[in-house]
Amino acid sequence: MTQPQTIIDKLWSAHEILRREDGESLLWVDRHYVHEGSFHAFGKLAERGARVAEPALTFGVADHYVPTRGSRRSIANPEIARMVRQLEENCAKHGFKLFDLDDPGQGIVHVVGPEQGLTLPGLLIVCGDSHTSTHGALGAYAFGIGASEVAHVLMTQTIWQKKPKRMRVRVDGVTAPGIAAKDIMLAIIARIGADGATGCAAEFTGSAIRGLSIEGRLTLCNMSIEAGARCGVVAPDALSFAYLRGRPYAPKGAEFEQAVDAWSRLTTDEGAPFDHEVEFDAANIAPIVTWGTSPQDALPIDASVPDPTRESDPERAQYVRDALDYMGLVPGKKLTDISIDRVFIGSCTNARIEDLRAAASVIAGRDSKVPGLVSPGSTLVKRQAEDEGLDRIFRDAGLEWGESGCSMCVGINGDLIAPGERCASTTNRNFRGRQGPGARTHLMSPAMVAAAAVTGHLADVRKLLGSRKP
Repeated sequence: MTQPQTIIDKLWSAHEILRREDGESLLWVDRHYVHEGSFHAFGKLAERGARVAEPALTFGVADHYVPTRGSRRSIANPEIARMVRQLEENCAKHGFKLFDLDDPGQGIVHVVGPEQGLTLPGLLIVCGDSHTSTHGALGAYAFGIGASEVAHVLMTQTIWQKKPKRMRVRVDGVTAPGIAAKDIMLAIIARIGADGATGCAAEFTGSAIRGLSIEGRLTLCNMSIEAGARCGVVAPDALSFAYLRGRPYAPKGAEFEQAVDAWSRLTTDEGAPFDHEVEFDAANIAPIVTWGTSPQDALPIDASVPDPTRESDPERAQYVRDALDYMGLVPGKKLTDISIDRVFIGSCTNARIEDLRAAASVIAGRDSKVPGLVSPGSTLVKRQAEDEGLDRIFRDAGLEWGESGCSMCVGINGDLIAPGERCASTTNRNFRGRQGPGARTHLMSPAMVAAAAVTGHLADVRKLLGSRKP
C-alpha cells in the first residue's frame, strides 16, 4: 500500500531527477524568473561561454531597482540604468521573454508571475529573491535561490536541494471584519517566531485559509519566509482554477480542463505525516502591527509596547531593550499612541488590486495626516486601479501615486524613510535599515496602513470601518 503523501512530498517527487548519498537531490525547474539584480549570474555564463539552457522556461522582469517616481525611460541613477540595460541585453542575447519597463505586463516579479498565468499549480519555480515563496499560493513549489544557484539554473535548468521537513499550519474558523491575510501571517509569526519554520516547507490549510482570496494566499505564502520556512504552499482548489482561467500564459481550452484534472490531485492525502504542526483559531486574530525589528515582534493593535523588565530570560530582555531603543519606543506605551511620519503601500506582499481597494476603502473621503507613497504591484494593477478611480482617492487624500516596482520596500532609488522617521508599511520586513538607514518600520495590512495615514498614528482599522467625515 502506498504511504499517504503531503502536497509537499508530491511536488518534490514530481521534480526529483536523482538523489546523492549525502541526501541532496537534483530537481528540475519549470520556471525561472530573473530580474536586473541577476547580472552576476549572467556574468558567470559569459565567462564560460555558456547559453541559457531553456529560454522558453526563463522570464525576465525589471522590478527590483527600477524607479517608481520620475522618468523610467531615462533613469537618473547611472548604476541602476546600467543594471536595467544589462537585463535587456541578456534577455535579448539568450532569447527569453522580458517584461521590461515599456511592457504593459511589467511589475514586481512575484506579482507578474501569477498575474500572467506563468505561475501554475504543480510547477517548481525559482528566482534570485527570497520571496519567491509567494508563488506557492497557487500550489507551486517555489523558493528563492542565491546568485551562484541562479547561474546553475540558467545553464542546466536544474538545482541541487536538500528536501525540507514538512510543516502544516492550520487556521480554522472565520476572521472578524477588518482582518486580512497579513494579520493572519503576522499572528502566526508572532507565535512561532522568525525561526519557527526553519528547515521546513509549510503547507497552509484550514477553513480560514480556504476563505482567503488568491491575493490573500499570495500574501500568506510571501511571508512564510519571515517565519524561517524554505517555502509556503496552499493546495490549489476551484478558486485557484478560476483565478488562472484566461491568463495569458495559462493553458487554454481542452488543455486547461486537462490541467485542472491534474491540479486537483495536488492535495495532502488523509493521514499523511508532517514533521511539525501548529493550529490557530481565526476568530482570535486581531489587526496586528509590529513594534520591533523583526516580523515576530508583532502584537494586536490594542496591546502596549512590551516591557523588557518583565522578561524572565535575560537574553530575551536584552533583545527587547535593543529593539525598543532602535525603534524609539518606551515600554508600556499603547500601540495606538505611536505617531507615524509617513506611510507606504506597496511591495510584493501587499500591492495587488485587492490590497489597493482595501486601503482606498478606508482612505476615501479622508485626508492623510502624513505624506506617503502608493506603489502598485504591476502596471496592470496600476491601470486597473486607475480605471476604478483608486488613484484619485489616494491623491485626493494627499498621498503620492507611483509606478510599479520594489520601491520603498527595500529603500531603492530614493524611495527612502529618513533616519529616525517612523513608517506604517505594507512590506514584509522591518529589520534595521530595511527602508533606509535609521528608518523605523511598522508592518501591517493595507487597511491598517490607511488607518494610520488618516489618523497620524497606529490605529485600529475596525474603528474606522463604515465611519466617514461629513
